[in-house]
Amino acid sequence: MFLLSKIFWLLVQPLSLAFLLCALGALLAFAGWRRFGATLSLFAALVLFVTLYTTAGGVALQILEARFAKPAEEPENLSCIIVLGGALENEVTTSRGGIEFNQAAERFVEPLRLALRHPQARILVSGGDGSISGDYEGEAGASERFFSAFGVSSDRLVKENASRTTYENSLQTKQVLAEAGLTDCLLVTSAFHMPRSVALFRKAGIPVTPWPVDYRTSGILKVGFDFTQPTTNTQLTSTAVREWLGLLGYYVTGRTDSIFPADD
Repeated sequence: MFLLSKIFWLLVQPLSLAFLLCALGALLAFAGWRRFGATLSLFAALVLFVTLYTTAGGVALQILEARFAKPAEEPENLSCIIVLGGALENEVTTSRGGIEFNQAAERFVEPLRLALRHPQARILVSGGDGSISGDYEGEAGASERFFSAFGVSSDRLVKENASRTTYENSLQTKQVLAEAGLTDCLLVTSAFHMPRSVALFRKAGIPVTPWPVDYRTSGILKVGFDFTQPTTNTQLTSTAVREWLGLLGYYVTGRTDSIFPADD
């Protein structure tokens, strides 16, 4: 299932889909199916236009980010912080050492802030190597270097280094929490990733308080044309499509109980 999901996403992400439709359209045109080929090419151009030059992807991502609001106040007696992987460039970190963050760095920065304010809290970092090859260091393994550099003792860390997907995060975390005797944790992940994460953790029977970070949109974005930042629009669209497909896929396969879980 893990490998199939990787291949599926490789094919259906917006730029790949546009390329495949364009290539197929050209082949059909050369084979004499010109009208059908032209239709596919036109559809490919439409996918590209929406992806590059509209805010549709940003708005779709903004809907995800707005689903779970961060609590107005921190818990007075914080005992546990769950950090979901996805913030490190695992290939670079493995080959060069150290800690190399990507755009989701706040998944680690915010738990560090919380850990320094709440010295009694344990930190559970969930995330192994999510690559197809499996050759890289997992984020849970690398997390000790990051937290220890800022004075957080390694005995406060609980590392789950086997999971490769959000679904595996929830299953592995449940087992680790039980072994460590930890309950009532904050769940820290990117705001757009929170609906899928909460749905899976609820299905696994893990009570958590959502603590979203790493917002990618302003919260006031509206659907319209945007010719100023095609690269950013592409990134937002790809992220949004991936998350919405993940929500749908997990629901259809019975891994969650709802497509778009509510903020209780």
